[in-house]
Amino acid sequence: MSGIVSLLGIEPWKPLLSALLLPPVPLLLAILVGLWLMRRHRRTATTLLAVSVIGLWLLACSGFASALQSLLIEATPPLRAARLAELRTQQVAASPGESPVAIVVLGGGAEPYAPEYDAGNLAAASLERLRYGLWLARRTGCPVAFSGGIGWAGRPGVPEAQVAQRIATEDFRQPLRWLENTSRDTRENAEHTLALLAGAGVKRIVLVTHGWHMQRARTLFEAAARSSRIRIEPAPMGLAQQTQLPVLDWLPSSAGFTHSRLVMREWLGWRLGS
Repeated sequence: MSGIVSLLGIEPWKPLLSALLLPPVPLLLAILVGLWLMRRHRRTATTLLAVSVIGLWLLACSGFASALQSLLIEATPPLRAARLAELRTQQVAASPGESPVAIVVLGGGAEPYAPEYDAGNLAAASLERLRYGLWLARRTGCPVAFSGGIGWAGRPGVPEAQVAQRIATEDFRQPLRWLENTSRDTRENAEHTLALLAGAGVKRIVLVTHGWHMQRARTLFEAAARSSRIRIEPAPMGLAQQTQLPVLDWLPSSAGFTHSRLVMREWLGWRLGS
């Protein structure tokens, strides 16, 4: 099913299709249908309403979201200290001016204008990825690339990679080596970034993104890397377990609903190759 969205040429419609296919819209529509059926088909309507309400409850629970992620998305282990040491050794052994290994941070969203900064800002997910990518760079000596333009649903403004460069330089004092600022989704992240780094002599990419996004990102990067022979090494982040009381995992919360929706969107995007 790889590349179905691309083959159909419906990329600009992805934000709208996601909003319609992902919760809560389908369950809310089911509730409306149940209310409409109440007079003529009471038993069917009652069943539909009950299933919809239970579904909304579960989708808003962190415990259900975690179980859903374990079921639908393959877990990727984090990079360990020993592997970081190996990457540093490879980088040190490289000839002057060469970078056999590059750390690639995938954008996770940006704010076109943040009044408190009087400039654009990275969304929380994107800032977390950038921070981890720069942390890896300090421990391995590998240069960093950031991939992110303006998404299909984004407003016109400064591309995400340029915002990341400003934050990396001003706040972290670690300028980025490469900027890929034309991609609109993960598929284009892979295609445009591989084209950029292949010309720079990079042989291996350490791919940084959230754990729930890694399966789709890695699949698309590996597909794009077949012609360039660049190897992809995943470096997932955001893997920490929640510390709240277990009973709270099964009470609805905005965090639980957001997590469930992320997992379902990632699984759908992975299956459609988008």
